Amino acid sequence: MTSREALRPPGGKTLTARQRALLDELEELFLVEGFVHFTLDDLAAKTHCSKSTLYALAPSKEQLAVRVVVHYFKSSADMLDERIAGIDDAREIIGVYLTGIAECLNRASVAFMRDIGDFAPARAAYELNSRAAAAKIRSFIAKGVADGVFREVHATLIAEMATVLVEAIQTGVIGSRTGVSDAEAFTALSELLLGGLASRP
Repeated sequence: MTSREALRPPGGKTLTARQRALLDELEELFLVEGFVHFTLDDLAAKTHCSKSTLYALAPSKEQLAVRVVVHYFKSSADMLDERIAGIDDAREIIGVYLTGIAECLNRASVAFMRDIGDFAPARAAYELNSRAAAAKIRSFIAKGVADGVFREVHATLIAEMATVLVEAIQTGVIGSRTGVSDAEAFTALSELLLGGLASRP
């Protein structure tokens, strides 16, 4: 998901300022109330725009929902990249990155996360985002080992275990077994990684 892809409506035209603002408005609405139960008429009324304005973003309600979900994850990913830019210490990078993921997911209501789980195209967007996050975590761990701030022993194994945990959080396994939110699970993952990888004196 590149920023250019996220900012192009059907037909490949760059979004107008109004369309970008509308996407942001829909994102906030979905994060609070979910999206599966809405009709296009509902969304037009809540955003004070015409259905044709919504159709300019996506040709159907289902595709609009996916577009908004992708917009949310892309905006979150961009924010996380900005937060870690310029940080050199791998321990700090992991801490800031996973804390940021938790903060982003804290914005999402139970209804929003449930709708993502129930709607396969939106769930696929979440899975893609989770795989990208897991790949970044692996690269952060590799950097920490190379820099000597993480123990080299089993670093690759821990990176793969972190990937499995990210997938377990995303698929709802962790939440169903522990009763915690995805945000809380990512916070715990940060603590687990930083404690387990720290170099011993």
